[in-house]
Amino acid sequence: MGLLEKIQHINSPEQDSNAVRTAPVLDTYAPLEQKLHDLIIDKLGSESAGGAASEVVKSTIDELIETEGASIPRTERTRISTALYNDIMGCGPIEDLLNDPSVTEIMVNGPSQVYIEKNGKLQLSGVTFRDETQLMNVIDRIVSAIGRHIDEASPMVDARLADGSRVNVIIPPLSLVGPVITIRKFSKKPITAQNLIDFGSLTPKMMAFLDACVKGHLNIIVSGGTGSGKTTLLNVLSSFIQADERIVTVEDAAELQLHQSHIITLESRPPNLEGKGQITIRDLVRNCLRMRPDRIIVGEVRSGEALDMLQAMNTGHDGSMTTTHANSPRDTIARIETMVMMAGIELPLKAVRDQIASAVDVIVQQSRLRDGTRKITNITEVTGMEGDVVSMQDIFVYETDGQLDSLGRFRGHFKSTGVRPICVEKIRSSGIPIYDDWFHDN
Repeated sequence: MGLLEKIQHINSPEQDSNAVRTAPVLDTYAPLEQKLHDLIIDKLGSESAGGAASEVVKSTIDELIETEGASIPRTERTRISTALYNDIMGCGPIEDLLNDPSVTEIMVNGPSQVYIEKNGKLQLSGVTFRDETQLMNVIDRIVSAIGRHIDEASPMVDARLADGSRVNVIIPPLSLVGPVITIRKFSKKPITAQNLIDFGSLTPKMMAFLDACVKGHLNIIVSGGTGSGKTTLLNVLSSFIQADERIVTVEDAAELQLHQSHIITLESRPPNLEGKGQITIRDLVRNCLRMRPDRIIVGEVRSGEALDMLQAMNTGHDGSMTTTHANSPRDTIARIETMVMMAGIELPLKAVRDQIASAVDVIVQQSRLRDGTRKITNITEVTGMEGDVVSMQDIFVYETDGQLDSLGRFRGHFKSTGVRPICVEKIRSSGIPIYDDWFHDN
């Protein structure tokens, strides 16, 4: 399919009414599309086309369409102009998907297949690239914008778009289906605590407790599966931090959206073409300790940096937060144990668990259910050690019977377990009010 693709929402009895579809391609203009594209690149210069000013590109496109396509209807000219501009300055055929606020994830599986996530469900979009060359041009534009590179010698890269959307790219020879792009979009309007309540992700009591935990300088780990909303929740929790605190964030690709005034954002760096110059998350976490932070927020711990994070939590940096991949609070403890062992320091398992028990106060389990909704299924307190085992207790849980309602969503409810958290006293000692009725269902 060519650059004339027009993305439409078409209701079809055979497809989801929210699915993205493409209009029939007008092959009549396909040769002209390619000709115009080549003329524009020749006129602007192949090396400078992507870096040219937006106004210059637009005027060049309009000028060439006026001279080369005088017989084309005005509506077709507009569509061709937009498609050409997106191909040269934007992300080509997926530009409209990036601008669609209802699309939360875009998955390009080679030039001929683009999936999207909408309302928590995956669906085939119908959008395609002209060929692998067009797709690779888009990839090069994305990664070069932040000083990264990708080629056969370095066929994987993490990047981000200008709006903060997270991008992962993997190309042949590692990918057998052609270049693959996965884009995790983030709302241009930051998600707020009230939004999460309105979405049904948690209750006002749960949010009030988490607010108190953050302001009371408890150390919090947000755990969950891929796409469960961990980063969104971490953004919301970070918004509760007082404005007079110094916050240092550490990420692979900067995507946290904090709005306090005193924030230092650190981003890891991959090795250069010679395999040198790599700066890891672990390097940055250790450097944080020399930067006089009040809070350290790590976007995600995946490896040995978990040990440095625990040590930071245990050495006066209360109120630190991070995320990790795990399916339950108990799995989170086991995963942290494994990551600490990946640090290359031989510690007895008992010592590792002691570190975890003394460092982590609360684990918030975020889940994406099969109906596409995202829920906080557990807010769990780490209470200490019982023998050689880290002890925990649920404060809030989400319960469902697995049945669907008329809207196709699981029937379920949030429940206070009735347990009064041990951390209440620590929160109150920080001058933060906390109310016992939060922990009892009315």
